[in-house]
Amino acid sequence: MMRTVVLDIGETLVRDDRYWASWADWLDIPRHTVSALVGAVVAQGRDNADALRLLRPGIDIDAEYAAREEAGRGEHLDEGDLYDDVRPALAALQAAGARVIVAGNQTARAGELLRGLDLPVDVVTTSAELGIAKPELDFFHRALDGADPATAVYVGDHPANDIGPAAAAGLRTAHLRRGPWGHLWADTPDAAAADHRIGSLHDLLGVISA
Repeated sequence: MMRTVVLDIGETLVRDDRYWASWADWLDIPRHTVSALVGAVVAQGRDNADALRLLRPGIDIDAEYAAREEAGRGEHLDEGDLYDDVRPALAALQAAGARVIVAGNQTARAGELLRGLDLPVDVVTTSAELGIAKPELDFFHRALDGADPATAVYVGDHPANDIGPAAAAGLRTAHLRRGPWGHLWADTPDAAAADHRIGSLHDLLGVISA
């Protein structure tokens, strides 16, 4: 039985729409242009922030991020950004006795905002807070917060960032067919390598008892 469930953040728990729309508005670029470029660079296996670098060659993303925060137009998350199954599914996992951890490639501010939503989870952490990002294997070891990887499952939408490295770190894996990347790569060998393939977080109750 899986005792620990570790979940990715972007396009697993929360939609990324607002994040990229806010960058588009800040840079005064049509939202569709930013969204399309993000999709293009990720499909090429590149960092999603490369979309901003294509639009503004030489951009200092950290400096722009700080400027947005200073201007009151910084990162924001609220209940409306969550997928509908998040609260009930995570609550059901806890009720079934699982330890629930949220850990993804996000900013420290995103971690603060997620903790502010008071989700039914035991731990929320991000790559910025851990000091290491996926797909590095140590990200998964640190995210486990002392839990045994052999009795833990990592849930995510991105095969290259979530499924492959989590398995290499000794965790079981569940590929979630959700969001652009979850659908784009749903039928690839990398996604098929997951121990479980799910379409909803509600499916995790079956995963932890398998």
